Order: sequence, then C-alpha cells, then structure tokens
Amino acid sequence: MAINSMTGYARVEGTHDAGDGAAQWQWSWEVKSVNGKGLDIRFRLPGGFDALEIPARKLIGSKLGRGSLSVSLMLSRQTTSKALTVNRELIEQILELQTTLEAEGKIYPSPPRLDSLLSVRGILETEEEPAQDAAAKEALIAALLTGLEQALKPLSEMRGEEGVHLAAMLTTHLDTLAGLSRVAKDTADLQPGQQRERMKQQIAEILEQSPPVSEERLGQELALLATKADIREEVDRLDAHVAACRDLVTAGGVIGRKLDFICQELNRESNTICSKAASLALTNIGLELKSTVEQFREQVQNVE
Repeated sequence: MAINSMTGYARVEGTHDAGDGAAQWQWSWEVKSVNGKGLDIRFRLPGGFDALEIPARKLIGSKLGRGSLSVSLMLSRQTTSKALTVNRELIEQILELQTTLEAEGKIYPSPPRLDSLLSVRGILETEEEPAQDAAAKEALIAALLTGLEQALKPLSEMRGEEGVHLAAMLTTHLDTLAGLSRVAKDTADLQPGQQRERMKQQIAEILEQSPPVSEERLGQELALLATKADIREEVDRLDAHVAACRDLVTAGGVIGRKLDFICQELNRESNTICSKAASLALTNIGLELKSTVEQFREQVQNVE
C-alpha cells in the first residue's frame, strides 16, 4: 500500500434532470485538500441543502483518512422554456379607464398601442415553476452525492501521485540519516584520545575539590563520565528509529501521525549525540543529523 499526500484539488460538474421535462439542475463540486492533524471538513452549501452535509461528511470519511478539506457546491436550475400568460383582465381595466377619461375630455382619443400595454407591470406574467416535492429533492441529493463521489476520485488520485514523490523524498532523508549514523559511530570510535583528555581534565577538577573526594565517589564520577562520553546507545536507537520509519513508508497507508511521533525520537537522539560529542567533527555530524531530521519532519507533515 502506498502513502498519500494530504494535498489535492478536484472540480467536477454535472447536471440532474428535474423530472418535469422543462428544467435541469446544474451542479459543480470543488474540493481542496491540505495537511491537517485529523480529518477537518468545511462545507459551503447552497441555502436549503444543509441536510446534504451529514451524508457528504460520511462519504468523505470513508474515502480519506486525514487532511483539512474545503468542499464547495454550486447549484443552479436552468429552465429550457417558461410559459408566458397575458393578464386580460388587467388589459380590460386599462381600456375601460382610457374610454372613461376620453369621454370626460381628460385625454385625447388615441388607439392603444400594443407595446405600451405590454410594458405595464402585471400584463405579462411568467408561469411559476412547480414546487419541488420531497421525492424530487431526495433524488437530487442522491445525484449530488454521486457527483461528490466522482470529485473525490481525482482528488484521491492527486493525493496518491503526491504521495509517490513524498515517499521518494522521505526515503532519501532516511538514507542520509543512516549514513550520518554510521559516520557518527566511526568518528566516536576513532577519537578515544579526545575522550580521554576530556575525562582527565574533568577528573582533575574533581580531585582539586575541597574536601578531597573519596575513592568511591571518584569511581562513581569516572563511571558517569564514561557513560556520558559513550554514544553507542544513541546511535543504536537512532538506527532503530530509521528502520521503523522505513517499515512504515514501505507498508504505506495512514502513517503520518506515527512518523511524526518517531521524528520526535530522532530529534532527541540527535540532540543527545551533540551534547555528548567530544570533538568538533562529531558535533558537526550531530548538527547535520538535527538538520536532516527537521527536513524529514517537514515532509512528514504532509503525509496522510
């Protein structure tokens, strides 16, 4: 199983027949995805379609594991034709009024113009679209959910393609960490002289203390100094963490949180190696380890 990125984008458009032979619903889904700690979904839905959010959220949850998603639905109804009706009763009233005013001498007699009559508000009326019944709305919601599922497919494909690049970068960083770990171990093994000199200096400081330090206390301090100078345990744990990361990347799936946790452990071992370094060379290796771990962690933040 491959790993997925949390970055993706998809837009899908479609239509749904309203079933009355004269209208169609036009819809478009737009889904944007970026990294997030969990699965955080924010919807922008048209008025009157709030009931769509619950099944849409459930659908997305069945397809995606993590990510911060912005989901928008644009919906409009396009009619192919609208019947016009003429309000004849209103026309009759206007003509009667004109006849009355002419008889009273208040206006000059003139034949009524058709364009003037049609421009009167209320003469021409558009037939109201029939109200959508429950069954029709249920069918529309089902069609919209199918459209959302169609949009999630290219989104998932894009997240998968990004995941392939992520896996390659993560593997490169893990190779670098493994190489630095080997160099750190070799450098520490080849520099016992620096460790001895450092221990001699610290022992001298202990012996100069007043009152004098007992042999038992001196033995304890020597053992402590030897332990502090030994980085073998840190290197072994570092190698184990790198191996664990490799196994997760190879296994794939929703592994982002696990990798993020191991990053903390990698950083802890790198810090300890820096603090135990007895030479500038080993210190530089520790710093390089810290830098690589940080680069690795930055990429992990986008793994699902």
